[in-house]
Amino acid sequence: MPVDFLTTEQVESYGRFTGEPDELQLARYFHLDEADKEFIGKSRGDHNRLGIALQIGCVRFLGTFLTDMNHIPSGVRHFTARQLGIRDITVLAEYGQRENTRREHAALIRQHYQYREFAWPWTFRLTRLLYTRSWISNERPGLLFDLATGWLMQHRIILPGATTLTRLISEVREKATLRLWNKLALIPSAEQRSQLEMLLGPTDCSRLSLLESLKKGPVTISGPAFNEAIERWKTLNDFGLHAENLSTLPAVRLKNLARYAGMTSVFNIARMSPQKRMAVLVAFVLAWETLALDDALDVLDAMLAVIIRDARKIGQKKRLRSLKDLDKSALALASACSYLLKEETPDESIRAEVFSYIPRQKLAEIITLVREIARPSDDNFHDEMVEQYGRVRRFLPHLLNTVKFSSAPAGVTTLNACDYLSREFSSRRQFFDDAPTEIISQSWKRLVINKEKHITRRGYTLCFLSKLQDSLRRRDVYVTGSNRWGDPRARLLQGADWQASRIKVYRSLGHPTDPQEAIKSLGHQLDSRYRQVAARLGENEAVELDVSGPKPRLTISPLASLDEPDSLKRLSKMISDLLPPVDLTELLLEINAHTGFAEFFHASEASARVDDLPVSISAVLMAEACNIGLEPLIRSNVPALTRHRLNWTKANYLRAETITSANARLVDFQATLPLAQIWGGGEVASADGMRFVTPVRTINAGPNRKYFGNNRGITWYNFVSDQYSGFHGIVIPGTLRDSIFVLEGLLEQETGLNPTEIMTDTAGASDLVFGLFWLLGYQFSPRLADAGASVFWRMDHDADYGVLNDIARGQSDPRKIVLQWDEMIRTAGSLKLGKVQASVLVRSLLKSERPSGLTQAIIEVGRINKTLYLLNYIDDEDYRRRILTQLNRGESRHAVARAICHGQKGEIRKRYTDGQEDQLGALGLVTNAVVLWNTIYMQAALDHLRAQGETLNDEDIARLSPLCHGHINMLGHYSFTLAELVTKGHLRPLKEASEAENVA
Repeated sequence: MPVDFLTTEQVESYGRFTGEPDELQLARYFHLDEADKEFIGKSRGDHNRLGIALQIGCVRFLGTFLTDMNHIPSGVRHFTARQLGIRDITVLAEYGQRENTRREHAALIRQHYQYREFAWPWTFRLTRLLYTRSWISNERPGLLFDLATGWLMQHRIILPGATTLTRLISEVREKATLRLWNKLALIPSAEQRSQLEMLLGPTDCSRLSLLESLKKGPVTISGPAFNEAIERWKTLNDFGLHAENLSTLPAVRLKNLARYAGMTSVFNIARMSPQKRMAVLVAFVLAWETLALDDALDVLDAMLAVIIRDARKIGQKKRLRSLKDLDKSALALASACSYLLKEETPDESIRAEVFSYIPRQKLAEIITLVREIARPSDDNFHDEMVEQYGRVRRFLPHLLNTVKFSSAPAGVTTLNACDYLSREFSSRRQFFDDAPTEIISQSWKRLVINKEKHITRRGYTLCFLSKLQDSLRRRDVYVTGSNRWGDPRARLLQGADWQASRIKVYRSLGHPTDPQEAIKSLGHQLDSRYRQVAARLGENEAVELDVSGPKPRLTISPLASLDEPDSLKRLSKMISDLLPPVDLTELLLEINAHTGFAEFFHASEASARVDDLPVSISAVLMAEACNIGLEPLIRSNVPALTRHRLNWTKANYLRAETITSANARLVDFQATLPLAQIWGGGEVASADGMRFVTPVRTINAGPNRKYFGNNRGITWYNFVSDQYSGFHGIVIPGTLRDSIFVLEGLLEQETGLNPTEIMTDTAGASDLVFGLFWLLGYQFSPRLADAGASVFWRMDHDADYGVLNDIARGQSDPRKIVLQWDEMIRTAGSLKLGKVQASVLVRSLLKSERPSGLTQAIIEVGRINKTLYLLNYIDDEDYRRRILTQLNRGESRHAVARAICHGQKGEIRKRYTDGQEDQLGALGLVTNAVVLWNTIYMQAALDHLRAQGETLNDEDIARLSPLCHGHINMLGHYSFTLAELVTKGHLRPLKEASEAENVA
């Protein structure tokens, strides 16, 4: 295993000073109390007292003793000398004359302060810690080095040489890796091992190996594509490897190993040692088996959606074609019915008069025609769906005979119908008269049951598929072994685990165990807020109450745009003129010099490092983010930019988890900058989606004519903090409801930010989401398109809220909350602890036509909190302004991302989810790098202006934005050369300083 993994910064800072410690560090590590002074006083001479005092501070701060006292910063020497009353620190020169003195003092310090050498049992304890961390996750060796250094200093172990520690870490990581390979290689039997080895050989009908064939997922939505997807899953399932064999193995490392198998070539796998090769193949089969099942079910869901959409299109076309006949028939019927209204016509003569106008036979034909072509207002185009039976029977046998469905109680009827069709569909029976009828809704009845009361094969089959899709989306029916289509309820805290963590969950969420106490608190908040808003409503010129319509409603005046004062315009212009021009490639390297984000990219399987890796990583990030591919960045005469190096870097280093870690480094660095802290504290964020057309064939895309025209596309749903940094992003097929994903960004983000309030547009809002936000301790602040028309809920039926009585027309039912209180907290705790993915759970709850008691309770508490939000929204203009400001920040950031992603018309041409996530993750990281670079240089520009005597307004500074990019070259010229000072983390000169006062 390689041992040269330390960064230059780590090497330079290990057991050494890298600069003057700050005041807090001086006070913490170099302060001498009375006991210290008593110990130091036993040494004779100022030089010995100062020397031993400095060694005490050094071992506390650095974890080791220094042999050359000249390496101690001057500030440390003066700070220590003042505490000892030593005025002349030049006496320290005498301290270094006798090496024995230093050794004796080191021994005295070790004995008195209980410092220990790096020996047994501490070597064993550190090895055990490192082994545990290496076993459960694939952490960077550099991170383990920092962890080990911190652990040694915490336990007062004198730091060993850097080489000793790096060698130990390499040996431990190698041991953990070998153990993982061994355990995986022992899972298959001898027969299974032979079958797994066959993955590396070609298939009967292709020159591709079976492994390469299985890597390729479905890219089209059709019956044949579904059948192929099911066969792919069946091939993997037939190996007979089972996930339960992995319960003792680390999930993160298995995922990384499987991904490595998916990226590397068959040639590389074949060259591995037998043990490693078998481990890689086992990890691949187990991971791809779940992935293949998910892919097949994704195709099924998309295909059923296409069938429904096509049926609707056919129905609408039929409707348009029949409108002329319908209008003609309607006019004839209107004329016939008009005779019924003639007062002068006797009742007994009406029929004769009508038939004199329209013959009986003609009227009967018109009535029959109207019944045939007229549609009910809630028509679902089920007639046209039944006409799709020919498409269905191409894939339904594979579905029924291969996929094993399970169900929650609410899905039992659907599962019974599925079991019935599994037995009977292969028969040639025209009617299924003995089929379970519970799935047949009123709208399907006339199409499933004919006039002779027979259950038709076609009607029942399409009715079942419609019900199956609905049940799958709600997870009333689920598939065991699937990740995306499994049972989210099974992942919640259960049984003993829940009981053991129950009180901790309640405390961490800040909720009382007694539901009555929670309801009382909510009731008091709601009542007092109603009364406060009602008392001020007459003075609120932005809000009007309209009671003239059928339903009372509030009208909220749009916010006026904020004027931009001349001082802000002038400041923005001065800063813009000071920002130096920079190539995007150089910008990435410069940000790496400041943050070291490239160190968070590590190889998927090996830990080897290569020279100039940050250059290669920056080039790959640039290629992905700008959507230009690697070709424009290849330089055959630059080792870090050759075609082979860039392809190797992309395959081994660019992954979702490495991008996430590197991005977190940028976000955390941004949070430390004074200017960013003026913009916000990181507690507020917004969520919004960017739409991208995907012109290639892929199942991970969806239609939406508004955003994608005739194509399909994806949404990149990203989260932006009030410091302008993007801290999370989710790739969504098509334009699914934002409310499904809004919680995920808060729960799954891995940065140091702690956002507690999030702003979204209307699409992200629902009563259920309001309820989940409250349960988890977050504030949900959407910008509702028509907030004044929303239902305002009350808890006290008899309370008098004055002018607000007319709109407070919804009556909450707290009894639902009481009955489900513990289940609500269990669900929220499971989300908080990451037991279940938020989007999976929210999707299953939102899709329910018959909400469970739990869903109803969450909705109930959501209505109360939505009303509290609405009352704040109409009462507080600053609150509305704050929401608008944060949403505008997110939209402006999207404009920067669009400018960066300029290649190939800004279309995403990756076929599979992993590729889409990697590319958009790279786009998010590069956008954050631009924001961070701008913030750093804007801060430098502000400091420069202050030094020039400019008077700066704090309010103007708070309204500055780092979302400018005119000074950044993203096209054509790709330079990866930095000035030496910039490489070391220094800033390049501002334009004014470098271009002779060229500021307007």
